[in-house]
Amino acid sequence: MGWQSRTRTLQVFDTELSADTVEWCPLPQWSHVLACGTYQLQKGDDKQTADDSTAPNRIGRLYLFHCNPQPSFIPPLTETQRIDTPAILDLKWCHVPISERPLLGMATASGEIQLYKLMEPQQGTCGLECELRAELGPDRLALSLDWSTGRGESDVRVVSSDSNGSLTVLSLGEASLTALCQWKAHDFEAWISAFSYWDTPIVYSGGDDCKLKGWDLRMSPSSPTFTSKRHTMGVCSIHSNPHREHILATGSYDENVLLWDERNMKQPLSETAVGGGVWRLKWHPSQEHLLLAACMHNDFHILHCQKAMEGQDAPCPVLASYILHNSLAYGADWSRLPLSNSMPPSPQEPPQTSIGLTQSTGHLRIQYESPTASFDTSLEDDSGQYIPDHTCLLPEKSPVPDPFTSPDRDAQSLSCLMATCSFYDHMMHVWRWDWSPEKEKMPSEPSS
Repeated sequence: MGWQSRTRTLQVFDTELSADTVEWCPLPQWSHVLACGTYQLQKGDDKQTADDSTAPNRIGRLYLFHCNPQPSFIPPLTETQRIDTPAILDLKWCHVPISERPLLGMATASGEIQLYKLMEPQQGTCGLECELRAELGPDRLALSLDWSTGRGESDVRVVSSDSNGSLTVLSLGEASLTALCQWKAHDFEAWISAFSYWDTPIVYSGGDDCKLKGWDLRMSPSSPTFTSKRHTMGVCSIHSNPHREHILATGSYDENVLLWDERNMKQPLSETAVGGGVWRLKWHPSQEHLLLAACMHNDFHILHCQKAMEGQDAPCPVLASYILHNSLAYGADWSRLPLSNSMPPSPQEPPQTSIGLTQSTGHLRIQYESPTASFDTSLEDDSGQYIPDHTCLLPEKSPVPDPFTSPDRDAQSLSCLMATCSFYDHMMHVWRWDWSPEKEKMPSEPSS
């Protein structure tokens, strides 16, 4: 049976400052809540001399949205709050409620981990309030964070990586966020840190030294449990599969997604070239084989990882791509909101966006991908790069078989809601992906 893959833009939001992280709340009662973080480097006055050691000012803004994805001509997102903050490098919701409320963690350019509790005032509009914060140390940027709660862990901890190459593990108490340990993990920036959701004393990290490392918190963190140089450039994305034990996904500036069996970190299960540095990887909330990748200068892709996870040494096929961003693809996340399985309307339907998507004759291609440093650009025309048009629907067909593993689900469809954001054009998109079996033509129907 053939399968049809389609993506459709639902809304585009201008974040004003450069957007680099988006996160849907994973808790069922609040799955309509979406957070987006931004990062803007404000350069000093042009009159400053070379001797002026004033550090550049990195500012950010935290956005909160309410989403109603039901079919209508009204854009699904409603902004409910914006908070000016230090520049935000990463956002992650805790997977379990804390004091019966959602808790959002934020890694900032001020070197802090900040925790925000989602409150619901009497008027019914959700809002974030800063609850706790912890400093990682002087002269560093907090670059990432992850919670130990990916599978409902009751001992709630946070791991963070920073620009000094260090990792910090913090424990969440009733009224405190306390550092349990901190150690030097990488020679340069430690871009990413993550828990093994199946064995939470295990922590992984990736750095600009091109190394992927594992750490066991039950032992002294002065020595890693393994060091892999399988990636050939900086390692900047790691995500433990919450549905399938021992499966780990990593991404790098080397433009490859690697899948690993945590029991054997000498050789990956598979290697998939995605054509762009892999800044973020997110496993689907319920489908264990689906992986969303934010690929910097090559858009966003949904990978089908079933064969690789079964031990077949083959790249993961791309089921769908979202290519309507016009800058570095950084933030990406799956929503847990339920959607109808109906396919999107025809391409003639007018776009449902909060701002117009207009055609252009060229765009800037970013040559250096780090969000914390300078960058060079060059203008490319239609012959070399995709220029987004104003149609919402991008039909795609894939030779990949049914993404579901159970044969009795052959006739079912999958519909997902996603949020993605891009950096220098400061845009956040909300879009849906529909995956359904193609209808077989009746013998009497003429072929197209």
